[in-house]
Amino acid sequence: MDPSINVLGGPLQPCSARPLTGFFRDGCCNTGAEDRGRHTVCVIVTAEFLALSKYLGNDLSTPHPEFRFPGLKPGDRWCLCAARFLQAAQEFAAPQVVMEATHARTLDIVPLELLRAHATGPEGEAQSRPD
Repeated sequence: MDPSINVLGGPLQPCSARPLTGFFRDGCCNTGAEDRGRHTVCVIVTAEFLALSKYLGNDLSTPHPEFRFPGLKPGDRWCLCAARFLQAAQEFAAPQVVMEATHARTLDIVPLELLRAHATGPEGEAQSRPD
Protein backbone atom coordinates (compact mmCIF):
# COMPACT_ATOMS: atom_id res chain seq x y z
CA MET A 1 0.00 0.00 0.00
CA ASP A 2 1.34 3.40 -0.97
CA PRO A 3 1.70 5.96 1.82
CA SER A 4 -1.06 8.54 1.88
CA ILE A 5 -0.20 12.08 0.81
CA ASN A 6 -1.63 15.31 2.23
CA VAL A 7 -2.76 18.38 0.26
CA LEU A 8 0.67 19.95 0.73
CA GLY A 9 2.43 16.97 -0.90
CA GLY A 10 3.88 15.50 2.30
CA PRO A 11 3.01 12.39 4.29
CA LEU A 12 -0.54 12.39 5.67
CA GLN A 13 -0.45 13.17 9.40
CA PRO A 14 -2.98 11.79 11.92
CA CYS A 15 -6.11 13.87 12.45
CA SER A 16 -7.51 12.58 15.76
CA ALA A 17 -7.44 9.58 18.06
CA ARG A 18 -9.86 11.19 20.55
CA PRO A 19 -12.41 11.13 19.18
CA LEU A 20 -11.22 8.40 16.83
CA THR A 21 -11.89 9.62 13.32
CA GLY A 22 -11.49 8.66 9.71
CA PHE A 23 -13.60 6.55 7.39
CA PHE A 24 -11.52 3.55 8.46
CA ARG A 25 -11.44 4.74 12.11
CA ASP A 26 -7.66 4.77 11.98
CA GLY A 27 -7.28 8.36 13.19
CA CYS A 28 -6.32 9.57 9.70
CA CYS A 29 -8.34 11.02 6.84
CA ASN A 30 -7.47 8.11 4.56
CA THR A 31 -9.81 7.20 1.73
CA GLY A 32 -10.49 4.40 -0.70
CA ALA A 33 -13.12 3.07 -3.08
CA GLU A 34 -15.42 2.22 -0.13
CA ASP A 35 -15.41 5.84 1.08
CA ARG A 36 -18.14 7.29 -1.13
CA GLY A 37 -18.36 10.43 1.03
CA ARG A 38 -14.63 11.07 0.76
CA HIS A 39 -13.98 11.75 4.49
CA THR A 40 -10.67 13.43 3.69
CA VAL A 41 -10.68 16.93 5.25
CA CYS A 42 -9.19 17.12 8.75
CA VAL A 43 -11.07 19.92 10.48
CA ILE A 44 -11.31 21.51 13.89
CA VAL A 45 -15.05 21.77 14.39
CA THR A 46 -16.74 24.94 15.57
CA ALA A 47 -20.14 25.55 17.14
CA GLU A 48 -21.26 27.25 13.92
CA PHE A 49 -20.27 24.28 11.81
CA LEU A 50 -21.93 21.78 14.16
CA ALA A 51 -25.15 23.82 14.06
CA LEU A 52 -25.08 23.95 10.25
CA SER A 53 -24.40 20.23 9.98
CA LYS A 54 -27.30 19.45 12.31
CA TYR A 55 -29.58 21.79 10.34
CA LEU A 56 -28.57 19.98 7.12
CA GLY A 57 -29.48 16.61 8.65
CA ASN A 58 -26.16 15.31 9.93
CA ASP A 59 -26.12 15.78 13.71
CA LEU A 60 -22.48 15.37 14.69
CA SER A 61 -22.88 16.69 18.22
CA THR A 62 -25.21 14.02 19.65
CA PRO A 63 -23.44 10.92 21.02
CA HIS A 64 -24.35 7.54 19.52
CA PRO A 65 -22.72 4.92 21.78
CA GLU A 66 -24.17 2.12 19.66
CA PHE A 67 -21.79 3.27 16.91
CA ARG A 68 -18.96 4.16 19.33
CA PHE A 69 -19.51 7.82 18.43
CA PRO A 70 -19.06 10.21 21.37
CA GLY A 71 -20.53 13.26 19.65
CA LEU A 72 -18.36 16.20 18.67
CA LYS A 73 -17.83 19.46 20.50
CA PRO A 74 -16.13 22.65 19.36
CA GLY A 75 -12.37 22.14 19.21
CA ASP A 76 -12.55 18.44 18.29
CA ARG A 77 -10.74 17.29 15.17
CA TRP A 78 -12.70 15.22 12.67
CA CYS A 79 -12.34 13.82 9.16
CA LEU A 80 -15.07 15.63 7.28
CA CYS A 81 -16.52 14.81 3.88
CA ALA A 82 -14.96 17.06 1.25
CA ALA A 83 -18.34 18.02 -0.24
CA ARG A 84 -19.69 18.95 3.22
CA PHE A 85 -16.66 21.17 3.80
CA LEU A 86 -17.29 22.89 0.47
CA GLN A 87 -20.95 23.36 1.37
CA ALA A 88 -20.05 24.78 4.80
CA ALA A 89 -17.63 27.21 3.15
CA GLN A 90 -20.38 28.39 0.82
CA GLU A 91 -22.59 28.95 3.89
CA PHE A 92 -19.79 30.89 5.70
CA ALA A 93 -19.58 28.23 8.42
CA ALA A 94 -16.51 26.27 7.35
CA PRO A 95 -14.42 24.81 10.17
CA GLN A 96 -10.67 25.25 10.34
CA VAL A 97 -8.56 22.86 8.26
CA VAL A 98 -5.42 21.00 9.38
CA MET A 99 -3.60 20.88 6.06
CA GLU A 100 -0.96 18.28 7.06
CA ALA A 101 -3.75 15.85 8.00
CA THR A 102 -6.02 16.53 4.98
CA HIS A 103 -5.76 13.89 2.26
CA ALA A 104 -4.68 14.96 -1.23
CA ARG A 105 -7.84 13.39 -2.75
CA THR A 106 -9.70 16.34 -1.22
CA LEU A 107 -8.36 18.44 -4.10
CA ASP A 108 -10.66 16.54 -6.48
CA ILE A 109 -13.54 18.44 -4.82
CA VAL A 110 -12.17 21.42 -2.88
CA PRO A 111 -9.71 23.95 -4.36
CA LEU A 112 -6.41 24.27 -2.51
CA GLU A 113 -6.94 28.04 -2.18
CA LEU A 114 -10.17 27.47 -0.26
CA LEU A 115 -8.48 25.00 2.09
CA ARG A 116 -5.64 27.48 2.66
CA ALA A 117 -8.16 30.22 3.47
CA HIS A 118 -9.37 28.08 6.39
CA ALA A 119 -6.00 26.55 7.36
CA THR A 120 -4.61 26.24 10.86
CA GLY A 121 -1.22 25.13 12.08
CA PRO A 122 -0.63 21.60 13.41
CA GLU A 123 -1.58 22.68 16.92
CA GLY A 124 -4.72 24.47 15.83
CA GLU A 125 -3.41 28.03 15.71
CA ALA A 126 -4.35 30.14 12.72
CA GLN A 127 -1.47 30.25 10.29
CA SER A 128 -0.09 33.67 9.50
CA ARG A 129 0.25 34.44 5.84
CA PRO A 130 2.43 37.12 4.31
CA ASP A 131 0.52 39.99 2.71
